[in-house]
Amino acid sequence: MTTQDRACLRRVALLIGHLEVGGTQKQLSLLARELRHAGIEVHVLLLSKGGPHEPALRDAGIGVHQLGFVRGAGAGNLRAFACMVGLLRRLRPDVLHAFLRHSYLLGAPAARLAGVPVVVAGRRNESRLDPRQSWSLALERLTARITDHVVVNAEALARDTVSIGVPPAKLTVIYNGLPAAAFDPAEPEHVDTDLPVLVCVARLSEEKGHRFLLDALALLARRGRPCTLVLAGDGPERDRLEKQAAELGVDVRFLGDRMDCAGLLARADLVLLPSLTEGLSNAVMEAMAAGRPIVATSVGGNPELLQDRGILVRESDSAALADGISRLLDDPELARSLAAAARLWARENFDTRVMFDEHISLYRRLLAERHAE
Repeated sequence: MTTQDRACLRRVALLIGHLEVGGTQKQLSLLARELRHAGIEVHVLLLSKGGPHEPALRDAGIGVHQLGFVRGAGAGNLRAFACMVGLLRRLRPDVLHAFLRHSYLLGAPAARLAGVPVVVAGRRNESRLDPRQSWSLALERLTARITDHVVVNAEALARDTVSIGVPPAKLTVIYNGLPAAAFDPAEPEHVDTDLPVLVCVARLSEEKGHRFLLDALALLARRGRPCTLVLAGDGPERDRLEKQAAELGVDVRFLGDRMDCAGLLARADLVLLPSLTEGLSNAVMEAMAAGRPIVATSVGGNPELLQDRGILVRESDSAALADGISRLLDDPELARSLAAAARLWARENFDTRVMFDEHISLYRRLLAERHAE
């Protein structure tokens, strides 16, 4: 058997914590289905639980396996780790690609114990603002030594990854992809208000910076520019944010998790993302594809997406957010021109097929290098 035959990519395992609503989960689902469409056997391994992306994966003929990890379960998680090693030995994937920190911290050693030829870590968040930064980054450095490659989805994350000690030669930037349907016109969703509608699609967690957005909304109201803010997403900050909105007396609609935000984006006068840290935001990408004007914080991959195509402001700065919102509401022509430029750039750069081709080319190269050793 030749090296080329042995390096043929037949089976890929993708590992992630869960399949609940989230940008990384959406990208994993897109990649899994593209791989399966290309005739590659695909298995999705979940550390904890499934979610709304699971039925589409199973319908596409993709195996979905729950491993049974539970936060703080001790011996139970040792059993789940042993289960992962055993499952990988049975499946015998050519490549394990683990998405997000918990997945590659657990998946890389499990894959090595199981004899998986190629192990790829998918790093999609900045290292800053991590309360466990010292020991967590030490674990990341150790894990990087036993992985074959690290994939990030933004140049900003590449710089961040190099800063924690990963060699540039072991690193590839692959942008997220969007399905063609993201560019299709959608019927605007009804929002019962006469005020400008501001939309933010993001998990309600501390690092997304919603508290600064609510303060910005109150500041706009004091300036005589009240708006309705619609939040699509759920998470641990919801109760605190609902209380903050009530205390500020601002109009905020909490919609909870939404799998499809196309109609909501079509209704938005502006789309906002006040994050304190980011990778490459799916929410911003989808707003760009929908041709909506965007105000976002200048963190992570946001400048790569929105430089000269949106309004970028400092993070943790409610006044800067309010100024950015006012600028676009007061200048509709500027809002239209930025939105058009964003949509055009998104169409040229977010092709799902390109995302798939870059992944499969990387997998095949790494697999060929492994078999050539």
